[in-house]
Amino acid sequence: MNQFLFKNIGAAILGLNLLVVAPGLMAQSVPQSREQIRLSFAPLVKSAAPAVVNIYAKRLVRRQSRGGLFDDPFFNRFFGDSPFGGFTRERLEKSLGSGVIVKGDGLIVTNHHVIESAQEITVVLADRREFDAKLVVTDKKTDLAVLRIDTRGEVLRFLELGNSDDLDVGDLVLAVGNPFGVGQTVTSGIVSALARTSIGVSDFRSFIQTDAAINPGNSGGALLGMNGRLVGVNTAIYSRSGGSLGIGFAVPSNMVRTIIESAVSGKPLVRPWLSFSGSAVNAEIAGVLGLRRPVGVLIERLHDKGPGKQAGLAPGDVVVAVGRHDVDDVEALRFRIATRPVGGSVDLTVFRKGETLNVPFALVAPIEDPPRNIARLTGRNPFAGARVGNASPALAEELNFDSAASGVIVLDVAARSTAARLGFKPRDIIREVNGERVERVEDLKRIAAQRFARWRMVVRRNGKNIGFEVTE
Repeated sequence: MNQFLFKNIGAAILGLNLLVVAPGLMAQSVPQSREQIRLSFAPLVKSAAPAVVNIYAKRLVRRQSRGGLFDDPFFNRFFGDSPFGGFTRERLEKSLGSGVIVKGDGLIVTNHHVIESAQEITVVLADRREFDAKLVVTDKKTDLAVLRIDTRGEVLRFLELGNSDDLDVGDLVLAVGNPFGVGQTVTSGIVSALARTSIGVSDFRSFIQTDAAINPGNSGGALLGMNGRLVGVNTAIYSRSGGSLGIGFAVPSNMVRTIIESAVSGKPLVRPWLSFSGSAVNAEIAGVLGLRRPVGVLIERLHDKGPGKQAGLAPGDVVVAVGRHDVDDVEALRFRIATRPVGGSVDLTVFRKGETLNVPFALVAPIEDPPRNIARLTGRNPFAGARVGNASPALAEELNFDSAASGVIVLDVAARSTAARLGFKPRDIIREVNGERVERVEDLKRIAAQRFARWRMVVRRNGKNIGFEVTE
């Protein structure tokens, strides 16, 4: 459908002639035929809508109840948990979302948050048939999940994946889903931005932004291009009231593709290892380095055994593009690497000392070096109750922290334990205890087994070293 015809649609809606608004643009006019008046998205919707399904997830929530005053939040705020035990209350929670059939044999993609912790998942097709669904793959980092239903040999209508990198700002898109549980709906709009990385609803942030109305219940639904292919999975909205304000976000289809490939192959989802960390280049840094504009990621640290080091990258280099795609910040860089399969390589465009270089970067899986050696610490020491492990690139990928980090990382902290009371948090890296460097879990165990009247510790949290002291 060409630009001229779309202009004629607008003229038909307004019922009047429109003037030329800019030099070089074709003058718009009223429709000249019945066919032009009847231009519609209906054929596209008719073809795609049967592949968009409703998803009902049920989860049993258990809550410890003590009864009476002990259940009052105000009482608990000041007096804590009751020492007298209690009983467990169970409540059935239901959530509603949408999904997209991506394979005719019953493979469906949706959002992780739609089916998270669900004991039962029901899929309802556009023709109202209901199926029990099994969870195949779920990935909290991208907020995506893949389900499968037993079609008993029937081939269902499905949507083929488009290339989200072909989208441009201003392209028309359709959002198909089930908002508010009222039934399947379709809204239209345009792509209003690409590669939005400031939306903190998942770990890999590079969203398609659209003004097509996306409301509660649309999560997991389809974002369609004008060729009828799936270009994104609707995930989140910007809203102050819970309803659509014309700012919606979708996971690009090129990220969706990696999740589907994992589900089809039956292999665990493994993404390429970035192996270095850095920060976005701002205007001040760009001026110092001689960049014409603030773009790219300034490399600060590299893992000694990673593909970045092997490719010849060094601190001070600026990665400005991955393949043919520019990167403006760390999230965009991580997204571009994560959407590529393990194996082979990709060219990084690197700015170094006034020169632009092409650097082949190997796409390899993160390594388990050193072995994680996970342990729960006990005894009379500040770390009692903390579960810790050796930081490795593989563990970093699972937990989404700096893959170049080393040392002992806190994985979780038991409630009401010594470590919890002292303020240890998951993802803390224990660097030093009483002047002794902590490199491995065995180092921490050995130190924790000793008796000290005073404990001086250095912990790295959110990229900063924090020192504190505890006296027995």
